Amino acid sequence: MITFVESIGRGTHSLIKQIREVFVLLAQTLYWVFLGPFKKKPVSRKNFFVQTVFSGINSIAIVFFVDFFIGMVLAMQSAYQLEQMGATIYVAALVGVSMTREIGPVLTSLVIAGRVGAAITAELATMKVTEQIEALETIGLNPVRYLVAPRFLALLFMLPCLVILGDLIGMFGGYIVGVYNLGLSSGLYIDTTIEFLTVKDIMTGLLKSAVFAMIIALIASHRGISTEGGAEGVGRSTTQSVVLSFILIIVADAILTAVFYFAKT
Repeated sequence: MITFVESIGRGTHSLIKQIREVFVLLAQTLYWVFLGPFKKKPVSRKNFFVQTVFSGINSIAIVFFVDFFIGMVLAMQSAYQLEQMGATIYVAALVGVSMTREIGPVLTSLVIAGRVGAAITAELATMKVTEQIEALETIGLNPVRYLVAPRFLALLFMLPCLVILGDLIGMFGGYIVGVYNLGLSSGLYIDTTIEFLTVKDIMTGLLKSAVFAMIIALIASHRGISTEGGAEGVGRSTTQSVVLSFILIIVADAILTAVFYFAKT
C-alpha cells in the first residue's frame, strides 16, 4: 500500500515538474520571439525559413491526400443519412462547416504532430544526447533562441496556412462526391457551401490551429531538450512527444469547442 502511494506521489511530482518546465519553455520562447528583436537578438532568420519550408511546404502533399479523402468520406457518409430525408443538398453545408470548424484543424494538426513534431523531437534529442546543446551554451548561444523559437514561430505561422489549404481541399473532395456521385448541380453545391459557411466558422478553425501549433512545438521541443539515455532515450522521447501531442490536441479541441459553443453570438 505504501509503495502504491509512493508511486502515485512520484508520478504526480514528475507531472507537475514537466508542466512547470513546459510553461517556463513557453515563456522563454515568447520572450525570444517578441522581445528578442528589441534587444538586437532576433530569432535566426535562416533557421526560421528552413523550419518554415520543412514544417509547411514539405507537408503540403500529405495534408492534400489526407484532407481530400476525408472530405470525400465525410460527403459520402453524410449523404447516406441526408438522402433518407430528401436533404442531399445539405451535404455541401455539412462538409464545409465540418471541415473549417473541426475536422480540418484537428486532422491537419494530428498529421503535423506525427510528421513535424516527431522530427523536431528526434533532432533536438539527438543534439541533447550528443552534447551539441551544451556546446551551443558554451559558445554563448541560447538554445531556446537558436533551436526552439524558430521552430515555434514556423509552426505558428505555417499550421494555420496548412489548415486553410486542408479546408479547401476537403471541401473539394466533398464537391467531387456531391457533383459526380450524388448528381448535384455544381453551381448549387458551391452556392450552398458559401451560404452556410460563416466567417466565425473559419476563424474558429484558425484559432484552434494556432493553439495546436503551440502545443506541437512546445511538447516536441521540451521532450527533445530534456532527453536522457542515449539512442534509446531519443526513441522514447519521440514516442512520448507524438502521443502527448495527440492527447493534448484532442483535449484542447474539446475545451475550445466548448468555449465557442457556450459563447454563441
